[in-house]
Amino acid sequence: MPRFFAQQADPDQIVLTGEDARHIGYSLRMRPGEMLIVCSGGLDYHCEITKITESEVFLHPVRIVPCASEPDIFVTLYQAIPKQDKLAEIIQKSVELGVFRIVPVLTSRCVSRPSQADFEKKRQRLQKIALSAAKQSGRGIIPEVGSLLTWKDMLRDCETQDLNLMLYEQPGGMSFRDALGHPASGARISLFVGSEGGISPEESEAVISAGFRPIWLGSRILRCETAPTAALSILMHLTGNM
Repeated sequence: MPRFFAQQADPDQIVLTGEDARHIGYSLRMRPGEMLIVCSGGLDYHCEITKITESEVFLHPVRIVPCASEPDIFVTLYQAIPKQDKLAEIIQKSVELGVFRIVPVLTSRCVSRPSQADFEKKRQRLQKIALSAAKQSGRGIIPEVGSLLTWKDMLRDCETQDLNLMLYEQPGGMSFRDALGHPASGARISLFVGSEGGISPEESEAVISAGFRPIWLGSRILRCETAPTAALSILMHLTGNM
């Protein structure tokens, strides 16, 4: 069944406009009486189409249920900016795996060093990638791609998280199982992943001192675009969300 997203959804009537309306009426050629799903706030609204115009699609919610694909934890991925277009791949895979939010971070070892203004120009495209991945994977929300932060800004941004984790390529880190413990449903967890050059010793020390638990994934060094995928897969599995 086709899935669409809405910021707010009225339990009595939902109206889709713009690109979504055109896609329903012209690309999918749907007609009144057919069913589709509108996702809003982690809920799936199973809707019957009641009316279609050139610019609007009117829907009647028949059934409202929690989205079965949403994890019961909220994971924010703080990803150090990688080279080229690797961030787009990381966003796509992270959304598929259930991430709640992706925040790009500028660290000392990032080869790619966009300014805040330059990154903001790219963020709309990256958000569209998150939207596409959310639709493809049946998510109930569209994970947000945040503004570019420095690693010091990141430490302030994650102060409200319940648990902060950092992938640590040196021996001596914890396993995911030991670091996670038994997080409660609704736990807010952050995951900090470095870029191609990893995280500098000075930054690692400061981040650990701020309360992040260092996570070691083993002796094999993973690419920066592979590491978050592996880490999120393990995290979702251990918390019963995969």
